[in-house]
Amino acid sequence: MYSSSHQRMLHTSSKTIITWLFLITIVLYTLYSSNIILFHDDQEDCTTPTTKENLQISNTSSETTETMDTTDEGDENKKPLVDKLPRPREVVVVDNDGDGDDDGGGGGGDGEVEAEVEAHAEEETNKEGEEYENNSPVVLRLTPKQMYGRQETDVKHIVFGIAGSSNLWHIRKEYIKIWWRPNKTRGVVWLDQKVKTQRNEGLPEIHISGDTSKFRYTNRQGQRSALRISRVVTETLKLGMKDVRWFVMGDDDTVFMVDNVVRILSKYNHKHFYYIGSSSESHVQNMHFSYAMAYGGGGFAISYPLAQELAKMQDRCIQRYPSLYGSDDRIQACMAELGVPLTKEAGFHQYDVYGDLLGLLGAHPVAPLVSLHHLDVVQPIFPRMTRVLALKHLMRSVNQDSGSIMQQSICYDKHNYWSISVSWGYVVQILRGVLSPREMEMPSRTFLNWYRRADYTAYAFNTRPVARHPCQKPFVYYMSKTHFDPATKQVIGIYNHDKSKPPFCRWRMNSPEKITSVVVTKKPDPSRWKKSPRRDCCRILSPQKKATTLYLWVGNCHEGEVTEL
Repeated sequence: MYSSSHQRMLHTSSKTIITWLFLITIVLYTLYSSNIILFHDDQEDCTTPTTKENLQISNTSSETTETMDTTDEGDENKKPLVDKLPRPREVVVVDNDGDGDDDGGGGGGDGEVEAEVEAHAEEETNKEGEEYENNSPVVLRLTPKQMYGRQETDVKHIVFGIAGSSNLWHIRKEYIKIWWRPNKTRGVVWLDQKVKTQRNEGLPEIHISGDTSKFRYTNRQGQRSALRISRVVTETLKLGMKDVRWFVMGDDDTVFMVDNVVRILSKYNHKHFYYIGSSSESHVQNMHFSYAMAYGGGGFAISYPLAQELAKMQDRCIQRYPSLYGSDDRIQACMAELGVPLTKEAGFHQYDVYGDLLGLLGAHPVAPLVSLHHLDVVQPIFPRMTRVLALKHLMRSVNQDSGSIMQQSICYDKHNYWSISVSWGYVVQILRGVLSPREMEMPSRTFLNWYRRADYTAYAFNTRPVARHPCQKPFVYYMSKTHFDPATKQVIGIYNHDKSKPPFCRWRMNSPEKITSVVVTKKPDPSRWKKSPRRDCCRILSPQKKATTLYLWVGNCHEGEVTEL
């Protein structure tokens, strides 16, 4: 038993110990919070810098964006543990000069952009090893060659290879002048022999094709020139032009809509193998040659890497097909050996037809018009003009809104019960009665097939017959003038009635004969083909019964808008 005095002394000691433990705990917590225990006395405080310090840090950071902060090994131990932990690395891509032009050769060099970026990032990471003291972003400066691969395809990336004949050059060169853009478009005309040339004609360079006498040709119905023409892409590639993504081949009587060529090719990755074109309008021609073949007259495009592969094997390939007829079937045979199928685009037009193209151009598919061919065979697309003048006249509309040229829109006049079809930039047709959109979007057979027969089964697409009843004949209004109105930011086109006298009609309904001109307004839509394809809508702006001029609006359909009476 302890005495009472001894018990009081023990009780007092216990209170003292508890008090000291409490004080020590507070001191330790305070020291831990102020980083005194964990770090040396000379370690910088981690508190937030003042406003002035912030400004200094911000200025220093902006002036040294190109460099990375580095720290000596001796300073590593002075860093807080939290700064030694791994942090996500930020990669900043910077263009050196901002122009994006490629100073190197050919079109295949831009394919390593992603690989080089990853390689630079990996190299910087490996330099650190297990050290994570560098938390600044990795600044990767892309060379002009690398930035080239990030650009959208433009006309400067496309090279045209045009196959021609010296015998017809004096005629066919006029077609090339219509669409060729000196100092903008790039390409070469390949002829069989030299021709007389003049300065400042606005034509591409003329080259003479290589000798093809070593190749066999056994087709009795064809000509040996097919061998020469089939090598146009390969020979153009070997010229070594820079910044090339695509080669586009066509004939000397092919008229290209250059902006639409660019629009089509911009959809595809030029670093992959692509063989782009279209079949013939003639079902018999496609059966005889191939539905898998791009017809050279309508034009076709080959990506740069595919052209490289073709050049490596084409001469061997040609020797294996001596019995083929033309140049485009030889190209397709080589594509089959390379395993590359045809990617079809409906805007390339071979036009293996005779007669009037009104039916075809008045109901163009919902796709950009890329090319026209066989212009020496068909009638001029505008009446009372030569073929060349008619095409130049069409280019007035093309220059206003190339993406919308020949695009069809359909509407109805509810007061007069008329069906109206607009092929923008080309023609307006008005018919008595109501013809459904399903029928109106079919081309009317104003043309004959390649064998000069009116056989509707000979085409590779649906057609409708030309109306025989005099009251169902369309009233045709061809584009006369077109201009851009800066006030309304619209293209205004005036379409005048064809002067041919309409047949007598006994129907009591109002006749479109009283309409002498049609005015069509439309806003240019250069990005229309970056959206899902849809036919434009059409609205009548002047339904007055006594008016001699019909006013139409054409453009993007509104929500819920339907072509119906």
